[in-house]
Parts: sequence; structure tokens; C-alpha cells
Amino acid sequence: MLRRTGIFGGMALASLLGGCSMMGSDGPSSRTVNAVAASAAEDTYGLKLIDVDDAVARRIKSLDRTSLFSETFGDGHPVATIVGSGDVLDVAIWEAPPAALFGAAAMAPMVGLPGGMTQSALPEQVVDPEGNIRIPFLGAVRAAGRSPQQVAADIAQRLQGKAHQPQVIVRIARNQSATATVVSEGGGSARVPLTPKGERILDVLSATAAAPQSVSKTTVQLTRGNLVRTMSLEQVIKDPRQNIILQPNDVLTALFQPYAFTVLGAAGRNAEVNFEAQGITLMQAIGRVGGLQNQRANPRGVFIFRFEDPAALGYPTDAPLRTTPDGKVPVIYRLDFKDPKTFFIAQNFPVRNKDVLYVSTAPFAELQKFVTIVAQTILPLVAVDNAVSNN
Repeated sequence: MLRRTGIFGGMALASLLGGCSMMGSDGPSSRTVNAVAASAAEDTYGLKLIDVDDAVARRIKSLDRTSLFSETFGDGHPVATIVGSGDVLDVAIWEAPPAALFGAAAMAPMVGLPGGMTQSALPEQVVDPEGNIRIPFLGAVRAAGRSPQQVAADIAQRLQGKAHQPQVIVRIARNQSATATVVSEGGGSARVPLTPKGERILDVLSATAAAPQSVSKTTVQLTRGNLVRTMSLEQVIKDPRQNIILQPNDVLTALFQPYAFTVLGAAGRNAEVNFEAQGITLMQAIGRVGGLQNQRANPRGVFIFRFEDPAALGYPTDAPLRTTPDGKVPVIYRLDFKDPKTFFIAQNFPVRNKDVLYVSTAPFAELQKFVTIVAQTILPLVAVDNAVSNN
């Protein structure tokens, strides 16, 4: 009996040791993270471990300021009525009787014109790539870069001596050059003509239905030349100064929750979570994934992995720091949610795009997992031993 029990005990021990080596894990333990960060001086990556307190949260939040449209682009000015290549012009020429240049067949008498004047309405003129239009008896007339009034005055002046007291009116029939482009994930993308009224961001978004999603979760990106700036739609609505006048060739993009952070470990769920341009705090981020798992999470081991701007670290500007090729420092922020003050600090700590939120597993959870493996390994063997003993 004793010999048989020893055999089963040896089998159980071997199985148990094998089970320990295969025991699953959600990621590095809190102790492992701390140990790796402690050896940062010898680490090729130069990791920095920072305990988040109120001062750290305030410093990071102070740097987490969005560039405003009004600061980057200014309010802007309504586009002047300037003709550009591709615009379509209406040209009307009046000539006092007797018509010296335009014959009766070409002239269309208009009711109500003074002194029996007649009008010649030319076909629509498209401004060619060289910026010119074609007028009978004059040939090429420069139009691009001028106002319609300037084009009309030039035509009238060149008709002097050819037509009898000519008068000319030019207007832009279709604006093809002064436009802004609107791009939207939810449809409503369009090219919008700009007028002397001065179309603003909200004018264009509402006219094209480019922001169908929730206002609080929609991001507006404005591209002008080589400058790109992003703001939340909610902020543009709340601050009229950000509702700036669009300029020709602006590209306005409406995005729904364009940023994301990743959650791993003993959180309510592991996922990539999208969020909006106005940003979210660490407390909001934890809430969006269902909080920490009561039975598994180590509240003393909540970490944020981030490639951080060196200015956020509070080091002297001449301090030697190992940075990534794009000038960032790999940083691990550590929070202890056993401390009630952390719940207030987390409400001021901003989460950024591509952050990794990691919740380590509690030592007790690892022990519980070990006990489960013991039970699953020993109890079946004991049952077999009892069955053999009874036979």
C-alpha cells in the first residue's frame, strides 16, 4: 500500500511540476516590470519607470494642449472674387446705337435698356490653363488673377475705337478654382465652392452632412498647405474663434474616434479602444474596459507604457536621455490604486494615442491558479489510488 501510494505521489509530483511550467500568464508581473525598469541604466532601450503622483499628472496634462485652429491659421479672410483657371465666366457687352462693331444679327435688343442700347451675350467662357478667355475682335483676354470688374474694364477699354460706347459686365457663373475639399468617413465628401461670404468650418460641415456621428466623438482635421491641425468638433462648436474661414485648397476631414489605446492584462477586457480628439483620462479609459478584475488584478500594479516627449519627464534640458529615432523616450508610468488619492490623480492623467494600459495580475491570483492545478492533478490520482486499494 505504501509503495503504491509512493508511486502515485511521484506521478502527482511530476505532473504538478509540469503543470507549473505550463501555467498561463496574462503578461509580466508587477515585480517583473519593476525589475526591468530598475535596470534601465544597463538596458539598451533606456526604459524610465515613473510613479504617477499629482505633480507628474499636472506636468503631463500641461503639455497635453491641442494646437488651436485660430492660433495656427488665424481667422482668415473671405476669398476675394478672383477669377482662376477653370472658372466659367458670363460676359455681356452693351453697345450704344448705331452699333459699330457688333451687327444686328449678333445683338439681342433688351427691353428697358437706356438710349436704345443693345446687348450681346457671349457664350460662357471657360478660363483656360494659361488664365485667358477669348472675346470676339479682341482675342485672348487675361482673366486669371483678376476680379470680374477688372476683366470687364479691360474688355471695355480694348473695345474703345472698335465698338460704339461699349459697356461690359463680367460675372463668375461657376466657381471651379476657389474651393475647399471635405472628406468624411460617414459620407458627405464633396468639393465646396468658396464665396465672398466667407464659408466657415461649420458652414461646410453642415452643408455636406460630413459629420453624421456624435458631436462629442467626432474629430475635425484641417490641412492647409503643409500644416495639419486637429481639434474635436465639440471644441469648435463651443469656441466660435475656432470656427475659422476656409481658404482655397483647404482640406477638411471629419473623423470618428481616430485615436486608440490598447488594454492588456487583468482588466475587464483586453482590446484596442478608440477615443476622440478631445481626449480621455486614465479613469475614463479604465471605465471603458470594465475596470479592473476583482479576483485577478493587482491594484498596485497598473502601468501605462508610452513613448513620451522628453519635456514631460521634468529632467533638465541637457540631461542625457536615450531616445527613439523620432526623439521619444520609452516610459512606464506606474499607479497604485490601493491609494485612494490615485483615483483623483487618474482623473487628471491624460491617455494618448497608442498608449498601452497594462494591469498586472495579483500574486494571490497566481497562487489560486497554482492551487487549481494542484487540485486538478492530485485528486484524480487519489481517486485512482482509492479504487485500486478497494479492489
